[in-house]
Amino acid sequence: MKILGIDPGLDRTGWAVLEKDGAAPPSLAASGLIHTQKNTPLEKRLAIIYDELTEAIELHAPGEAAIEEVFFSKRADTQANTTHARGVILLACEKAGLKITPYNPRTIKKTVAGTGAAEKRQMQRVVQMTLNLAEIPEPDDVADAMAAALCHLRMAPFARALEKAKAALR
Repeated sequence: MKILGIDPGLDRTGWAVLEKDGAAPPSLAASGLIHTQKNTPLEKRLAIIYDELTEAIELHAPGEAAIEEVFFSKRADTQANTTHARGVILLACEKAGLKITPYNPRTIKKTVAGTGAAEKRQMQRVVQMTLNLAEIPEPDDVADAMAAALCHLRMAPFARALEKAKAALR
């Protein structure tokens, strides 16, 4: 199973593809950062995100995507830009036929680090240890994408079991 984790942002979108086979621990297949320049028009920045993410999806062929939900901040402009970026990310995943599961940041932190209040550095360290990486994943956008994928790897079996139980009751 290959999972694409995504930490959306207009300036910086982190992505990571994790692989998991049976009882073996998950491993990092690939990761990257899509960075767009602030002085570039919005529509061009969105096109860059869409194109680069589509290329990563085609190259690494994940079957599912886990995307961090937008964290609502006090800055409306930042929130709107992240929402725009998230829209083209969802479009790229949908066009590629990926099953998309959103997770809020608190759920990701609690599932991966054991506490919904985990700090960035703590999350990076837990991701490093879980994936047996030689170094702490940088930048934090990429580490957050890895964490989203790890969260999905842990949560998806429960969601599938729940879907089967509901179907059996019908």
